[in-house]
Amino acid sequence: MQLAGYCACAAALWPACAPFAAAQSYPSKPLHIVTSEPGGGNDFAARMIAQALSVCLGQQVIVDNHGGASGAIAGEMVAKAAPDGYTLLLYGSNIWLLPFLRNNVPYDPVRDLVPITLAVRAPNILVVHPALPVKTAQELIALARKRPGALNYGTGAIGSSSQIATELFKAMGKLNIVQIPYKGNGIALNALIAGEVQLAFATPGSVAAHIKSGRLRALAVTSSQPSPLLPGLPTVASAGLLGYEATSIVGMFAPAKTPEAVIARLNQETVRVLNRAELKERFLKSGVETVGSTPEEFGAVVRSEMARLGKVIREANIRG
Repeated sequence: MQLAGYCACAAALWPACAPFAAAQSYPSKPLHIVTSEPGGGNDFAARMIAQALSVCLGQQVIVDNHGGASGAIAGEMVAKAAPDGYTLLLYGSNIWLLPFLRNNVPYDPVRDLVPITLAVRAPNILVVHPALPVKTAQELIALARKRPGALNYGTGAIGSSSQIATELFKAMGKLNIVQIPYKGNGIALNALIAGEVQLAFATPGSVAAHIKSGRLRALAVTSSQPSPLLPGLPTVASAGLLGYEATSIVGMFAPAKTPEAVIARLNQETVRVLNRAELKERFLKSGVETVGSTPEEFGAVVRSEMARLGKVIREANIRG
């Protein structure tokens, strides 16, 4: 699609952005947002944000998909790009947790990348097969303590947010629950539905229909507060694991040494589009909440996650 037609389509959704396009000299050429493979949550967020930013910045924003290596390829590309604001990264926690999962990661998430904004977040949902005789997270914890090593959970990608959420649950609850690895998250979810495993932590979008149909039972949400994505569902923390939180977050970065004025502009426009009702609604329908933060707030979240979840990864010996 030509830029004129692309922006005309987007302007119908975000008309308020247009006046900002010529307000500053940056940007003067198309931007690129590097993200993971097509079809995943990172890609969906990148495309939604890119469409809106194309109008707000007055330049086409192109999504570049680079899958594989658990984020190392995308992270390295942006870390080594020119620090001019034209190559950005939109990715989830793999980017800053990867150094805990493997050796020789080709970038340092704190040294080589500068945060722009925390873009979107989604809790995981603790779900069980309906044959398991528990209806609350408290009952699951009690059963796991009564039968150490008898329960198991399925995982797809090593080091995924669902695996880390489960290992945090095990560590805080002092539980012995066995991991059963599968070749993908979809395969692991199908195994849970079939009763091959008993429980999992999964994204709202992947399990909502199965919860509604009764194929899975939802016990709790992993956010620190109840989520509007699943009204009425209690938190894992309220089951006695005080302080438990394991939320999937996706944020935007630029290469280190990108000028502060460029970071400020990108932050302003990205937060602006994330706060628009139309975009919020589209994300909510896919099981995701928009956020929008200052660069400093997002940087603090990254450092906190690295300290807190890095410890979980090391103690559970998760290696990817």
